[in-house]
Amino acid sequence: MRAEPQAAPYRADPQILALAGWLADAVEPADFPMHRQRFRNRRWDKAVGLADLTDEQWIAHFGRFEPLPGNLPHPLALRYHGHQFRVYNPEIGDGRGFTFAQLRDAEDRLLDLGTKGSGLTPYSRTADGRLTLKGAVREVLATEMLEALGVNTSKTFSVIETGEELVRGDEPSPTRSAVLVRLSHSHIRIGTFQRLAVFGEDEHMRQLVDYCLKEFPGPQPPADAPGRDEPAAVLMHQAVERLADLAASYMAAGFVHGVLNSDNMNVTGESFDYGPWRWLPRWEPGFTAAYFDQTGLYAFGRQPEAIRWNLGQLATALRRICDAEPLVAAFNRFGACYAGALTRRFCWRLGMKSRGLDADSALIAAAEKTMREREMGPDAFFFSHRCGRDATGSLVEALAGYRTVETDDAYWSEPEPQSMLIDEVEAIWSAIAERDDWQPLHLKIAAVRRMGEALGEPPAPAGHGV
Repeated sequence: MRAEPQAAPYRADPQILALAGWLADAVEPADFPMHRQRFRNRRWDKAVGLADLTDEQWIAHFGRFEPLPGNLPHPLALRYHGHQFRVYNPEIGDGRGFTFAQLRDAEDRLLDLGTKGSGLTPYSRTADGRLTLKGAVREVLATEMLEALGVNTSKTFSVIETGEELVRGDEPSPTRSAVLVRLSHSHIRIGTFQRLAVFGEDEHMRQLVDYCLKEFPGPQPPADAPGRDEPAAVLMHQAVERLADLAASYMAAGFVHGVLNSDNMNVTGESFDYGPWRWLPRWEPGFTAAYFDQTGLYAFGRQPEAIRWNLGQLATALRRICDAEPLVAAFNRFGACYAGALTRRFCWRLGMKSRGLDADSALIAAAEKTMREREMGPDAFFFSHRCGRDATGSLVEALAGYRTVETDDAYWSEPEPQSMLIDEVEAIWSAIAERDDWQPLHLKIAAVRRMGEALGEPPAPAGHGV
């Protein structure tokens, strides 16, 4: 059984203010014509001491963005650069979002409340700074499913419909608008460090490294790692472990993020910012999520390599304040960290206790072969083969010697598994768009959370997340 987030009192702690002079710009939120609460995360509002807010107070803070007590006096649009489909872009930053607040949870972790669709910023360029209601609904579904599958993800905290008609080229227009708030352990991106490197802000980069190590503590580098006491090298080791685990969790979940640019890579290893995502309908390494990904750069099977490439950009940026050898040594750990995380996560979804890297790798190969031969998606495969049931062919041999975990939860006896394929997502949205019927969304969230309870606690990630 998976534990609920631990309740905590409200504790404002806007640590980012110490960096704000060179990390962000103070901005004003949009003045929306309407505020209708559509989603409030009752699992996570208690974790940051906000469960007692009335609906009116909720809208005041997360629709009109009145500051929370003792928190940031103004929202902050973060500055960053990034490689977008491996083309460097210095013209980006928070274009339709901002950091609204920072709070402590029961474990004393510093958490951000950040927005999407909250209005224009200095980095909006030609865009309108808004979010479609459909985009918000899709982000709720993505984060709920990923959380249930044990992925270290941001949590959709709030969705408020805002009463504007938006024009978009990739969906029927005009379409309804919304503002979304996410809860995340950090919004410090690889692209944040890239920007500092481009402008030669070495002292600011050192300050940002110190901030990350203090507020997002993680495991220390291996005892034999060169330069293991250099702060930038320590951060690099932690980012490698965390992002290798993220890559593995995507693969075990059958999830395709779609836009793994370096400005979408968080140094805490959290998945966030969901646009054209998809879940695999069948095991297909070449499956892409974004229609604009013409070369398949971010296809399902290429995601680990894409994340590793972005880590290379982090190492390049950190090179300004650290010798190359410790950074390269950290970077070179990605393959082993990824392999270990992938075997742990595959075994977890199958309900098997790990037997070590070699045996687990053979099990993964047999699982992939089974999915290809039977044209199965990961959700159907893991469900039907939980604890070795219904195994055939090479999978039987690969499972020999494995011990199973407890699997008496009634979820495993249901007719079919929970999934999040595109047809179901579109059906949920159609009910909202055509009839303003939110019941299918609420039922889906409840069902997905039920699946998460049946799966239990996921393998412990290398770093800390929400």
